[in-house]
Amino acid sequence: MNNKYAVNIGRQLGSGGREIGAKLAMQLGIAFYDKELINIASQESGLCKEFFENADEKATQSIIGGLFGMRFPFINDGTVPYNSCLSNDALFKIQSDVIRELAEEKSCIFVGRCADYILRDNLRCVNIFISAPKEDRIKRLCLKMDIKPEEAEDLINKTDRKRASYYNYYSYKTWGAASTYHLCIDSSVLGVDETVAFIKLFIQKKQGL
Repeated sequence: MNNKYAVNIGRQLGSGGREIGAKLAMQLGIAFYDKELINIASQESGLCKEFFENADEKATQSIIGGLFGMRFPFINDGTVPYNSCLSNDALFKIQSDVIRELAEEKSCIFVGRCADYILRDNLRCVNIFISAPKEDRIKRLCLKMDIKPEEAEDLINKTDRKRASYYNYYSYKTWGAASTYHLCIDSSVLGVDETVAFIKLFIQKKQGL
């Protein structure tokens, strides 16, 4: 029997989604992937990490090359200017393959990067979206990043737009819409630790753990 499962977390900036995911992974004893996916995708593809960093959760409909007919910039070639060869779509394909491979190997938590869509054929997935009121998110970012409230609000607006555009473009679904996920939760209601406990129980019940 296949007991491996994946937890895919979408999140608003400042909602504590990454912290919740990391704590959840520790409590469940499973792997956790957020920006770590960039390093893995770079290592497995042999492409410069900068390509994945610049394309991270950014949608594009313009093809600036592609996977065929052009020489790839490899890690040992040194830094290559972004947009010189690969499109975001090509990099999304590479990162998607990495996510599927990891989910086949072991139980994982993935944060963002359309993992719920990429693993849509995996029946042992739990898809979660974490949100919080904007005022709470602003306070969180101000404390975490030592920035002013207006700077935090601007960063929230820009990041959420970017994440929504990326998710909607690649998944053909709506980022943050309840019908897209198994569970949507406001982390400000229970706080980070109690939200972790609530989601853990939900996962255990859904997966029959």
